[in-house]
Amino acid sequence: MNHPSASPFRTVIPAEWTRKLTSEEVNQLPVKRWNGPIHLSRTDHEAAEAVTRLAREEVLGFDTETRPAFRKGENYFPALLQLAAADTVYLFQFKGMSNFTPLIRLLNDPTRKKVGVGLDYDVRALQTLFSFAPRGFVDVGEVARKSSIASQGLRGLAAHLFGMRISKRAQCSNWENPELKTFQLVYAATDAWISREIYLVMRERGLLEEPARCC
Repeated sequence: MNHPSASPFRTVIPAEWTRKLTSEEVNQLPVKRWNGPIHLSRTDHEAAEAVTRLAREEVLGFDTETRPAFRKGENYFPALLQLAAADTVYLFQFKGMSNFTPLIRLLNDPTRKKVGVGLDYDVRALQTLFSFAPRGFVDVGEVARKSSIASQGLRGLAAHLFGMRISKRAQCSNWENPELKTFQLVYAATDAWISREIYLVMRERGLLEEPARCC
């Protein structure tokens, strides 16, 4: 697809993407969620096998979940990492893991795009759990901002780009539970999946000629 070299961000996005949607408009959209396979890794062995599969992918949707803190001074380490491939979403539950080397290699790999919204925060949170040098990360919220898309958050981008609403019901649930409930797994998988879909649409539209990187 060829786009004019001048002002690409103004020539490839639909006009309706530049208009801020109201909460009422978003709430009227149909709810969509990931309904494909979800692979949950709880041990070092399972994580290493999952990373081997993910290393074959060019683009991975990325997100993390942390137990919410409701008291001043209360903080928690990330409990879950989500990485969405083309046909499966992989969830890494950190509670039972001690060897993060396979994940570190993947997160350090500049040839594998890790894409999502608000990646600076997620990366810093992960770095409190294990050290890595983030490479290949692209924040689609920053791409949206530079492209004059009215929404830069995940929920708003899903509404603008796909005419769909993603539920945030599980956001404040306890992600440190040893046995995550089905609604938590689906919520976590959906955020990673839609991040990847947003990136792919932006790439198709030519918005990633100068990708916005995080970290």
